[in-house]
Amino acid sequence: MPLDEAMREKLSQLVKSKKVVLFMKGNRHFPQCGFSATVIGILGQVGCPSSELETVNVLSDPAIRDGIKEFSSWPTIPQLYVGGEFVGGCDIVKEMFATGELHKVLGKDAPEAKVPAISISESAAKAFRDASGEAPSDVLRLDIDDSFQNDLYFAPKNAGDLEVKTAAGLSIFVDAKTAGRADGVSIDFVSGPKGAGFKIDNPNEPPRVKSLSVTEAKAMLDEGKLELFDVRPEVERAKAKIAAAKMLDAAGQKHLLSRAKDTPIAFHCHHGIRSRHAAEQLLSEGFRNVYNVEGGIDAWSERVDPSVPRY
Repeated sequence: MPLDEAMREKLSQLVKSKKVVLFMKGNRHFPQCGFSATVIGILGQVGCPSSELETVNVLSDPAIRDGIKEFSSWPTIPQLYVGGEFVGGCDIVKEMFATGELHKVLGKDAPEAKVPAISISESAAKAFRDASGEAPSDVLRLDIDDSFQNDLYFAPKNAGDLEVKTAAGLSIFVDAKTAGRADGVSIDFVSGPKGAGFKIDNPNEPPRVKSLSVTEAKAMLDEGKLELFDVRPEVERAKAKIAAAKMLDAAGQKHLLSRAKDTPIAFHCHHGIRSRHAAEQLLSEGFRNVYNVEGGIDAWSERVDPSVPRY
């Protein structure tokens, strides 16, 4: 459906309201989808100050959510604008960040890639040398993605790769993106009940969201050892709610962000998907004891309190 002039003018003003404008689900503190959380995280890594960033929650206005897709001729959310110009969605922002192009667009200096220090045990080095005979022209590569998942494999060397020479006499090749996440990584080859395999320890890996069953959450709440937040909108809370859970509205967010960083915090939604995104974002705010209630209020109704309606 074509945009009417009033909405087009409103969107035109919004994209120019600050240097950086992100149309997203949720807000900068509590994104409500993983893609929005990823872009917010990248903007933070680039060093985009909050004074230059405006976030527009498309979930609060269906007209803006639909209108911005027509305005930009881009079908998905989030959407990033810089200087009033459309930059792209999540995948494009991730690629621009990895190449340093996003830094340029935002007027920041792209950091120079630094060769990381990586240690490898003799047993791991031997295992790699034994395997290298299968592809003698390939090099050993290490990739670490945005979620700090690791991939070790043999493949051709790429332009721009950095060579890490280890004390074990084995070289490992990384791209610039991985280099920034790999300093201090140690690689070992270990045997266990499930067989032998490589073990990678990375001191740069951020804290993880901890899973919490509904029965565990109930026990911690009863002992006063947990604060529980409901990430669902009011329309869902009207159908069913956990009495001990605070709504994550503006007041709830203000209260949450005022808590000490070591406070045990848990999130729940309907089934545990949206709440995990909120929990992951809270980690980026510096909180350390963050939980996701697996199964959400649906599991709570089934296993803890049947008086809470299921929907």
